[in-house]
Amino acid sequence: MKNYLMAIDAGTGSVRAVLFDLKGNQIGCSQHEWTHNEDPRFPGSMDFDWKYNWELASGCVRNVLAETKIDPAEIAAISTTCMREGILLYDKDGNEIWACANVDARSNDEVAELIRMNPDLELELYKKSGQSYALNAIPRILWVKNNMPDIYEKTAKIGMFNDWLIYKLTGVLAVEPSNGSTTGLLDLQTRTWDTEIAAKCNLRTDIFPDILECGSIAGKVTAKGASETGLAEGTPVVVGGGDCQLGTIGVGACKPGEAAVFGGSFWQYEFNTESGKTDPYGRVRVNCHAVPGVWQYEALAFKPGLVMRWFRDGFCQEEKRKAKEIGDDPYNLMNQEAEKISAGCYGMMCCFSDIMNFINWKHAAPTFTNFELLPEKFNKYTFYRSILENTAMLVKGHIELVKEATGNEPDKLIFAGGASVSDLWSQILADVTGKPVVTPVVKEATALGAAIIAGYGVGIYPSIAEGAAICAKVDKTYTPNLENKKVYDEMYPVWREVYKANLDLCDRKLTKNMWIAPGL
Repeated sequence: MKNYLMAIDAGTGSVRAVLFDLKGNQIGCSQHEWTHNEDPRFPGSMDFDWKYNWELASGCVRNVLAETKIDPAEIAAISTTCMREGILLYDKDGNEIWACANVDARSNDEVAELIRMNPDLELELYKKSGQSYALNAIPRILWVKNNMPDIYEKTAKIGMFNDWLIYKLTGVLAVEPSNGSTTGLLDLQTRTWDTEIAAKCNLRTDIFPDILECGSIAGKVTAKGASETGLAEGTPVVVGGGDCQLGTIGVGACKPGEAAVFGGSFWQYEFNTESGKTDPYGRVRVNCHAVPGVWQYEALAFKPGLVMRWFRDGFCQEEKRKAKEIGDDPYNLMNQEAEKISAGCYGMMCCFSDIMNFINWKHAAPTFTNFELLPEKFNKYTFYRSILENTAMLVKGHIELVKEATGNEPDKLIFAGGASVSDLWSQILADVTGKPVVTPVVKEATALGAAIIAGYGVGIYPSIAEGAAICAKVDKTYTPNLENKKVYDEMYPVWREVYKANLDLCDRKLTKNMWIAPGL
């Protein structure tokens, strides 16, 4: 029996190849950072260099094989995952001709034109696709049509980056529903392309490849793929999915009613549902899960990890110096001091990201408010803790938002990503939401989810959920502190009102939005 599974993960900031055994233990990992550069001609653009980035991706595969000394013939299957929303266009010969990464923001004019053409169209399309103009591919493809008509005319197929990795390995070009649904061009219910959506947006309807369901075998590693990566020719390549969807598999959230929170640069709340029914008001994103027959409500919180990094680098030089001296993480030192601050930060609040409103998505200027000039109470650790509390308030709001739309909420939260290594942040999340918070052994779960789906695809695991039960192991459980919960329950509605007032200041052009969706 072959004893290993491989995941190739094309993330926003890096690409990596990860080897696992059949019990979900990580055997080796090779990673390269990559950069998506702005085209100076087009403000807000974020190009994807497919030639150089494939060299990095294939290099990661070769490196992890060399470092682990694993015989490539011992790899039972491979799967792929990636940042969502990034898109690639191909010509009729299968050559890449244009690509942009997920944070590309060059299509403001196209969004404005879509709204001008039909103000009600976005909500109409959302009800079929679960997506809004803020993140989907429609404005970006229209941008290509308007600004690079020669590329648009040459386009024969559209794909996502996880599908591109499979294409490079197997020569098979197809799209899967979990990341494909983020294009806004799929029907959620059927998990297939909806050419009617494209037609209503004045897009071509002949550029959509076959849909292959997650967990199916797309093909096998070709001779060319083997020579470029060091993999064994003929190794099965299984259809994976988007990073959050595979992340939920990697932490064991595979069934309807289960939920996960991923804490990184951005925070995602993912709630599994048994139908792709959308919110009548368009407030929350709905995607296909990578588990066939399951969908996800997704609520995004903008920039918690980036706010944390800003605070560390701007105000915590002493902690960084000391951590370097003793071989520790500066966040650990900051957490030790922030633990001493009372829950609720003596009434002080931080505001940066708002509760998601997908159809009208904007965030107020970042603020700290309601503090006094008392350094023994209001010092940098109070400010630091208020960032942690603000993020947990966002998750509470997202749980309530999804419950309003679906009628359901989870019994517990599975918390993964870089933020989940913080005991303090995990406990605050439990206290604010009033739900037990479980952290998995594998904090970066996306690659593990890809490995699980690879194993399922070749029959190693009877189902995706059973594979996750074997591989996704619990590390810690945080039980809500009821005294702290009482403080946060009183604080939450006040925080919502404060944020509403801050957003009004932005609407009046007195302050600047931290982020605002294209076209708003």
